[in-house]
Amino acid sequence: MENHYECLWDLYRSIPSLEKEGESVLDEFYHLNKDDPNISYNRVTLERGNSANTGNRFELSDQGALELMELFFTPDQQLYNKSITDVLGEEFFRSNFWLYWQTMFAFEPWHSALEMKRYLQRFLHHIGGLPDLSALKFTKYNQYESLILPLVEYLKKEGVQFEYGVKVTNVLFHFLPGKKVAHQLVLERQGQEERIELTEDDLVFVTNGSCTERSVLGDNDHAPELDPNPGDGSSWELWKNLSVQNALFGHPEVFCSDLDATLWESATVTLLDDKIAPYVEQICGRDPYAGKVVTGGIVTVKDSSWLMSWTFNRQPHFKAQPEGQLVGWIYGLYPDRPGDYVGKPMTECTGAEICMEWLYHLGVPESEIEPLARESANTIPCIMPYITAFFMPRQAGDRPDVVPEGCVNFAFLGQFTETPRDTVFTVEYSVRTAMEAVYTLLDVERGVPEVYGSVYDLRCLLNATHYLLDGRKLSEMKFPLPYKLALHAGLDKFQGTTLEELLTQYHLI
Repeated sequence: MENHYECLWDLYRSIPSLEKEGESVLDEFYHLNKDDPNISYNRVTLERGNSANTGNRFELSDQGALELMELFFTPDQQLYNKSITDVLGEEFFRSNFWLYWQTMFAFEPWHSALEMKRYLQRFLHHIGGLPDLSALKFTKYNQYESLILPLVEYLKKEGVQFEYGVKVTNVLFHFLPGKKVAHQLVLERQGQEERIELTEDDLVFVTNGSCTERSVLGDNDHAPELDPNPGDGSSWELWKNLSVQNALFGHPEVFCSDLDATLWESATVTLLDDKIAPYVEQICGRDPYAGKVVTGGIVTVKDSSWLMSWTFNRQPHFKAQPEGQLVGWIYGLYPDRPGDYVGKPMTECTGAEICMEWLYHLGVPESEIEPLARESANTIPCIMPYITAFFMPRQAGDRPDVVPEGCVNFAFLGQFTETPRDTVFTVEYSVRTAMEAVYTLLDVERGVPEVYGSVYDLRCLLNATHYLLDGRKLSEMKFPLPYKLALHAGLDKFQGTTLEELLTQYHLI
């Protein structure tokens, strides 16, 4: 999370903390991160636990920087159905910027150029914080206990009823002149089909699609096993049943039809004693038992064939976590490649084998790796077939509007809806789309908080440029001739103006 999740913090300023009497969840979060600010002392390692010594530099070539700038200014329509490799070249992919970027946000080269552009614009104010992750803020515990449970408790006190074990398979519509009315819910409860009739005053909110659908767990001794003939899972099937009723309800097949492009794997590792912790401390530069920031975000293993990253947040990570244990998280962005130590794909590994690969890259002596992985840790792997489904190349109409045109009692929520300027794979997007849905259908006279406007702030643009160029002056860049002529003409006109002062302030001239 970050400072400018405007909708998330607008919501949580009203939700009481479960731990601190008289404070909101936002109050609690703010004070925690003010007193214990996040920063990474070692963002990238290589050669078995040694610092990569990137110097917090992006190492973008002039060509790579220009390509990134051109992507930044390209209209959305020109990026429909294009991948990142369609707009950025080999020099860019060799940069530290791409290493930081793809591991931080889980982008892969075949993902959407349009979504990458949105991310660039959405988080422009945090470009300088990418190398050391100082842009990030974290909850005290895992996000379920720190964010979801306080919200659930608040809603229960307000009379909201939660029903579990109910599977909605379809919402049927009447398509009338000028309006679309959801008139029936089709669902399964305890294996029995039910149908609930709806009126225009019954509001239906559907989360269409799911990045965690069909996720499968292994354990320390067993690899996860994906069902070879599973169907798409209930969230995708519901969206497909909706989409066939009207073209404005989107195109789920764009996002859920290529598992090779949307799958990666993670694992939760619990350190059962203090034997592995010194290797973690050596890399992150902090005592992991201190109850404060540990790694400060992910540590990426640059020379890992899986492109492994791992993190330990503040401990305990779970309120009921036994004293003396540490809980961390590992993920592999390319889990189909053979591991450097275990010699097989991450997707075929038991939890202990994933832990062995991690311990190898921590620099643990090889003779100690297997005993530590089996006796001092418990590792639970999780394969997620759709985890980056929302990054698949797309065009207008593939994601439905939050409230499709003419809908009077129905709205979509979540990561597979369309709302301007904001970015998916964030809790902010979930809250923003929900606010839009509720405010629209209930005609609430309150504006949804605007996406933070750093992309329109000249100071943020110049500051990001300074960092992306690793402090190089504009005059040091090798521009194509038209760019060079335009730059010289512009600088001549800026002399003696506040623009010259700004360019000087941000070390660009």
